[in-house]
Amino acid sequence: MDRLRQRADFLAVANGPRMNGPAFVVQSRVRGDGGEIRVGFTVTRKVGTATERNRVRRRLRELVKRLDAGSMRPHSDYVLVGRRAALTRDFAAMLDDLRSALHRLDRQPLNVSRQKPQPN
Repeated sequence: MDRLRQRADFLAVANGPRMNGPAFVVQSRVRGDGGEIRVGFTVTRKVGTATERNRVRRRLRELVKRLDAGSMRPHSDYVLVGRRAALTRDFAAMLDDLRSALHRLDRQPLNVSRQKPQPN
């Protein structure tokens, strides 16, 4: 599993389907390049101070580490957007939430896009 680091990749994933949870939002996008699974993490300043945002980010990274790779679609990108509830939510519950969100995303059609249709 690789990490998403470039803004363009995060923006591309933001146009795909998403699943909301109490502690985070999972966004996904299927790529056509045949590469490995990539995961990105983001936490906005609304969540709290830098220390709190870093703690949320560390918890999200640990969730993905403990997740089995079979839960994610191959050749896909995922972004986890942290929420303030990730600071206090039980870690086991967050792991269950992530598995559930990924399972629901797997049932989504592959070509779902949130982009607006272009006028002709």
